[in-house]
Order: sequence, then structure tokens, then C-alpha cells
Amino acid sequence: MKKEDKQQFTLRITQANPTELVVILYEMLLCYLEDGKEALQQEETDTPEGQRRFHEAVRNARGCLNELLQSLDLNYEPAPALQRLYMFCLRRLARGEQRRESGLFDEIKRVIVPLSDAYRSIAGQNGAGPVMNNSQAVYAGLTYGRNTLTENLADQGLNRGILA
Repeated sequence: MKKEDKQQFTLRITQANPTELVVILYEMLLCYLEDGKEALQQEETDTPEGQRRFHEAVRNARGCLNELLQSLDLNYEPAPALQRLYMFCLRRLARGEQRRESGLFDEIKRVIVPLSDAYRSIAGQNGAGPVMNNSQAVYAGLTYGRNTLTENLADQGLNRGILA
């Protein structure tokens, strides 16, 4: 995942409601799967740097899946079905890492993309505010420069990020 993508995800996380956080996790998982697939297709896994990049992508994808799995409340539907899907994805990810097969990453994507689309469609219906209540407000707008976008932070008080 590129540095710009990480910054964008970080910004979105600070302003997201609980349903949007699930969507963001799905998107991050898909990015990490794509990174691992690219490392395999470019046959970078023959070099130490390529191996590191591949294993880091798989580790990060596993972290996203584990976070999705841990966030389930199994007392409510469809949590048990989602748990089975996430466990399937974890097994496919482990096999893909072991066998270095990018096709297994595609199997995971075929499971995750419809889930991501479903959560994205209902994210706007969640009336809860942002999970992070005391984060900075970020306003983005065009500057007087040529086609440049700048982010301005508002209310940089003393208790930024900390509730007193």
C-alpha cells in the first residue's frame, strides 16, 4: 500500500462511523491482497526484498481479516455466517502464502467485494457519528496554486485526541 493510500485511510478512519469502519477494513484488505498478488506476479519473491514485501502484504491482510473477525457480535445474525466467511478467507490466505498462488487471493476477493459493496450501501443509513469523537476536523480545498489540493486542520486545541 502506498503512503498516500495510508494517509487517505487514516483520514477516513478519523471521520468514520462504525459501519464505515468495516468498509474501510474491507478496502484495506483488498489493497493488501492486490499488493501480495503484484509481488507474486512480478516474481519478486525470488529476492529478499520481494519476499519481505509479499509476506508483509499477507500479514497485513491477515490483520484486517482478524480485526473483522474480532469485531463480530455472534449473538446477532448474520455474524455467524460472516465468521465462517472470514475463516474461509484466512485459510485461503494461509494456503496462498504457503503455495504462492495468486489465484487463492482472487478467491478471497470474490468473497470480500460483495460484502464490501453491501456494507458501503448501508453505511449512510448508520446515524451514529464518528467513532473518534475528539479528532481534528480536516477541510480540503483547492488553493491558489495550479491544481493543488491542500488540507487545512481546524481547531488544533490543547486536548487534540484526548478527552479531558
